Parts: sequence; structure tokens; C-alpha cells
Amino acid sequence: MIKRMKALLKICLAMAVQQASAQSDWTMQQCMQYAVQHNHEVKQAELELDNYKASKTGAIGNFLPSVDAGIGAQYNFGRAIDPETNGYTDVSTFYNGYQLSASLPVFDGFSRLHALKAAKASELMGRASLRQRQDQTALDVLQAYTSVAYYDGLVKMAEEKVEETLLLLKQVKVLEEVGRKSAADVAQVESQQAEADYELTRQQNLYASAILELKKAMNYPLGDSLSLEYIPNVGMFDSQCGNNSFPTWVIGSPLATNGTQEKNLDNERHPELQVARYRMQASKHEWHQARASLYPSLSLSAGLSTTYYKTLHNDAAETFRNQMKNNMGEYFGVSVNIPLFNRLQTLTSIRKAKNNYKIAQEAYDQKQLELAKLSSEAWQDWQGYQKQTIQMEKKVEADSIAYQLTRRQFEEGLATAIDLHTTSAQLLNSKATLLQCQLMAMVKEQLVRYYKGETIWTE
Repeated sequence: MIKRMKALLKICLAMAVQQASAQSDWTMQQCMQYAVQHNHEVKQAELELDNYKASKTGAIGNFLPSVDAGIGAQYNFGRAIDPETNGYTDVSTFYNGYQLSASLPVFDGFSRLHALKAAKASELMGRASLRQRQDQTALDVLQAYTSVAYYDGLVKMAEEKVEETLLLLKQVKVLEEVGRKSAADVAQVESQQAEADYELTRQQNLYASAILELKKAMNYPLGDSLSLEYIPNVGMFDSQCGNNSFPTWVIGSPLATNGTQEKNLDNERHPELQVARYRMQASKHEWHQARASLYPSLSLSAGLSTTYYKTLHNDAAETFRNQMKNNMGEYFGVSVNIPLFNRLQTLTSIRKAKNNYKIAQEAYDQKQLELAKLSSEAWQDWQGYQKQTIQMEKKVEADSIAYQLTRRQFEEGLATAIDLHTTSAQLLNSKATLLQCQLMAMVKEQLVRYYKGETIWTE
């Protein structure tokens, strides 16, 4: 009974811990880490990197001698050659042979050396490709996370709009009872209240879709709940513009800016450029390896062998130990292979390898130009969204004041419900634009970091 109680207690504690873990809010970094750890393309890149490592190990092994050993046994029935007399015999015999050989290529036109260099470049390319896939996964999560944050902010604004219109509707009905508002005013406010309900439902649906996209980007179970930690609290109808500072989930400290464009693209650290550069290096060494087939090759070989022979049903044969010693033979050889003509296969391979190297060069130059353009655009967009954020903060503050004044005039009968709706919609649009500028500034800042070769997610 006590054991059952202990087991039940352990199960309850495990369920409580699991529930508490599931209910904890996920930060941006946690979402990125989860996505990088569970992304299928990242796992494929890890396996490809392991293949590159195996290829490098094989290239290193080509410098070592190869050693082979062989054992053979043979029963002869009927007419066969007697190894003792080298003549024919009709008796049954047993033959047993042992062989040990080793070979070492001495010179092959530096083919093995270039193969090793190509394998090393391929391994570095695999590492850069893995880093690129991880960074791209983190960027995808960043985009999806930002969309969720944006629609969450719009949902909060829509909820505040619904609450505001409900209070306004109650107030207008009271004013109608005392004769200060007409039935038309009440109908207009009711229309605004229905519009606010519709907008809230629409934003909630968009938020739910954004959550699904984030789960997909993270490879997170779609059926499990995902609670996020983000977004500043930008009030909808405050007299002030509210806390318009950047969200706390932004990665890293803000980049310093002095109004001048710095060097945005790091050719040495950016993973995409590293992939293209190492692929170019590997292609170059593969080209040199193909040219090595034009040179003669030199190799050394050595070995030893021995045999044991016995005529069946004959007890006069030498012992196994004596035959192994007496029949022992050694050899040492040097071989030179001079390529003369192989139906133009070598020239064809060299030509293809050279073209592949030139293709890799063009791809590297193209990638460098493309990333330089994208990094400059990211920098300009980041600067632009920062300026737009400052401008929209001022506009939100002005629209908030205009809305408060219009509402006061509406209560005093100096403004219509249409005027109130216009200023309310203008304030809502300004708040949404401000939120968008804030989030886009965050995204562009992380893109600037990415093009500078910085890691935007923590391992």
C-alpha cells in the first residue's frame, strides 16, 4: 500500500512539473532554440556534416599503407598436380596457403594531397552550411514570432475598442433618456459597437493563424498550447501614447548608430558566403586532383606467403610447422604506372572539374553581390523604421489627444457620432502602424546582425 502511494505521488509530481513547464511563457530565444534543435533540415545538415568528416578521414587514410591477409584451403579429388614433385597424381590431397601483403603509393601526381585539401574544404563547407541552416531557421521563427506579436497587439487594441464602444453606448443611451442625444446617435454608436466586435473576431482569427505558423516554423506540436512572452503594452485610448519602447524580447543590445552606414556584410563570418567560398576551394582542389591523373604513379609493395600440403591417408608428410617454415617466401616490388591513352576520359574529367571550379567562382561572386545588396537594404530599412517609429509616436500622441477632445465634444453635443468614429479609427490605425514600425525595426536590426555574421540565437 505504501509503495502504491509513493508511485502515485511520483506520477502526480511529474504531471505537475510537466503542466507547469507547459504553462510557462516562451521567450523569443526559447522559440529559436527549440526550432533549431527540432528542425528537420538542421538535422539533415548535421548528418551531411558527418559525411564530410567521414570523407576527410578517408582522405587521410589514403596516405597510409594498405595491408591484406589471406588464408586458403583446398581439397583435391582425382587428377591434380603434386606440389612436391610438380607432377600429376591421382590421390586426394589437402592444400593450405597463407599470405600477407602490403602496398604503399609513393607518388600519384599529388592526387591524394589535393583530395585531402578538398575534403577539408568540404568539411568547412558543411559546418558553414549547418550554421546557415540554423540561422535561417532562427530567422523564420523571428518572422513568425513577430507576426504573432503584431496580431496579439491588434487583438488587445480591438478588445479595448470593444470595451470603449460598450461604455460609450451606455453613455449615449443615458443621454438619449434625458433628451441630449437622438435615436440616430444611438444607432450610430451601436453600429460602431458591432463593427468593433467584428474587428475583434477578425483579429483573433488572424492571431490564431499566426500561432499556427509559428508552431510550424518551430516544428512544435500543433495540438499543444504555446504561451508567449513579448510585446510592450501600448494602450489604445490612453491620454498619452503609452509605453512605446522596444519589446524586451529583442535579442542583444541595440546596435549603435551614428547616422552613417557601416560595413554591413562580413565576408569572413557570414555563413552563406562561407559555404560558397569553401565550395569554390573544394572545386579547385578537385580540379587539381583530376589533373594529377596525367602524371605517372609510383607504388611499393611487399609481402610474404607460405603453404602446407598433405596427401590424404599418408602419414609420411612433413609436419605443419616445418612446412610453414620451409615454404615461407617473401617479396618486395616497385611498380610504375604511366598513363598513355584512356579514350580521352582523363581530359574529359579535367575539363569538367575546371568548369565546376569556374562555376563555383561565379556563384561566390554572385552570392557576395546579392548579400551586399540585402545587407544594405536591411540597414536602410532599420534606419527608416527607427525614424518612422519616432514619427508615429508623435502621431499617436496627437491622435489620442484629438480623440479625447472629440469624445468630450460628443458628450457635450458639439460633435457627431461620425466624428467620434473617424477620430477613433484614426487613432486605432496610428497605434497599429506604430506597433508595426516597432516590430519591423526589431526584425531589421536582427537582419543587420545576421549580415554582420553575428549569431542571432543562443545555443
